[in-house]
Amino acid sequence: MSSSPLPQIAPQELAERLDHGEPLQVLDVRAAEKVAAGHVMLGSALDFRAMPNSKLLALSSLDGLGLDPRRPVAVICNRGNSSKQSTAFLRERGYEAFSVTGGMAAWEMIYVARRLAPTPSLAHVVQLDRLGKGALSYVLVSDGDAVVVDPGRHLARYDALLTELSATPAAVVDTHMHADYLSGARAAAARWQVPYFVHDDDAVSPYDGTPGRFSHQALSDGDTIVFGRALLRAVHVPGHTLGSVALLADDGLVLTGDFLFVRSVGRPDLGGQADAWAKLLWQSLERARREWSGDLLVLPGHYSSEDERRADRAVAARFDVIAATNAAAAIQDEREFLGWVAKHQMTPPPAYRTIKQANLGLVDVLDADADVLESGPNQCAVR
Repeated sequence: MSSSPLPQIAPQELAERLDHGEPLQVLDVRAAEKVAAGHVMLGSALDFRAMPNSKLLALSSLDGLGLDPRRPVAVICNRGNSSKQSTAFLRERGYEAFSVTGGMAAWEMIYVARRLAPTPSLAHVVQLDRLGKGALSYVLVSDGDAVVVDPGRHLARYDALLTELSATPAAVVDTHMHADYLSGARAAAARWQVPYFVHDDDAVSPYDGTPGRFSHQALSDGDTIVFGRALLRAVHVPGHTLGSVALLADDGLVLTGDFLFVRSVGRPDLGGQADAWAKLLWQSLERARREWSGDLLVLPGHYSSEDERRADRAVAARFDVIAATNAAAAIQDEREFLGWVAKHQMTPPPAYRTIKQANLGLVDVLDADADVLESGPNQCAVR
């Protein structure tokens, strides 16, 4: 942590310390509605508190706040400004407080790389965890060639990882057309001069059928992407979107995108056709149950809570475990499944339509607006 007159902590350092189980306290001083929309949730030892900055500064006593004066406190706000006031206030009263630089805006750009076990053809399987979004992307490496799956827009993070792995990008894939974050896939494909793969059904707007304004290589059911000694096979699993695909590698792991999560399934209502897409989602689950082995390791595109992590902090689970413990995937009757989905339906975030249109190249988004559009954790699962 910094030794400056007003000590600060970088969000990446905060993430790594929380992820390693350090019992840090986090005090969120944003407005209550901002906190409710999304806040720091990381680590088994996290001690989280929230109080608006204005109320905190008006306190005559901190006894009711619940902070332990013997442990460090990371103070976070929207962009790292009001947290400085709160940090100074706490330090004057004997607390070891630190302001989180950049606030939640910076936290939502933090990625933590987690290395999973290699497979016979993949020397590296890396899950990139974008903490503020609960979004997961992947870098797969075979004989020095890499395929990047579902990347976010912060390409410098992927460039750094590829350099660290001594890998050369060979292809970029979107498992579906994202609605919760701005994909970096098209920009990455252009920067690295490699193919961009996406299913044709997701290369058009689900709202009015307008074709997307971008070039891509179609990825259909049964198609393969070969790189190094590895082969990824596409499995068309519509339901969350019409063009959702899963990617099978070595018959040992499967990247499921937003089709199947550890604790839920991808919501079918984001294209405005909830009933029709829910039936497709059921059919995709039935296919997976027929064709996928129980020991297949599922690597999803999102998570919603800490209890979806394994002991090594990665978000993953065997397919047989998911089939038994995932509330949606465990349902064996179609009518019951459709009823469960309908019962748990929520109103889609307004920004999701704009984000999906932007990912299709149909809407231009300025860098200054991107953070606002993407703010808050994903809402891609049926909950």
